[in-house]
Amino acid sequence: MTMTVHVDIVSAEKEIFSGLAEMVFAPAELGEVGISPRHAPLISRLKAGEVRVKVNDKETYQFYVSGGMLEIQPHMITILADTAIRAKDIDEAAAIEAKARAEEALADKSGKIDFATAQVQLQEAVMQLRTLDRFRKRGG
Repeated sequence: MTMTVHVDIVSAEKEIFSGLAEMVFAPAELGEVGISPRHAPLISRLKAGEVRVKVNDKETYQFYVSGGMLEIQPHMITILADTAIRAKDIDEAAAIEAKARAEEALADKSGKIDFATAQVQLQEAVMQLRTLDRFRKRGG
């Protein structure tokens, strides 16, 4: 029998996923982490990116998270995300528009924009599009 770990992915709005998984991959602050059952306890910040939950050899779920916290216990993984979206539910048109707006704001040299906010918005839009692209390439 394959070992599993309980996974909860929660955003500020709602619970996105709750179930058992064989493996989880998440964009931790210092790089992507792969988490298997009985992993050593760990708490880490998350950066914007893709979370993959491998339920079994035939089923993997993909999510976009904009950041948040990751808590790992030997038999439980909790992802508390600022924003979490199932990859299949990402609005591609909205992400492309957000990316264009952020790039335009960053190109504005008048000093009327908040540079840090524009950078975060650009990063989030790019990561949403990358997550959606990977989802499609994996046959989602």
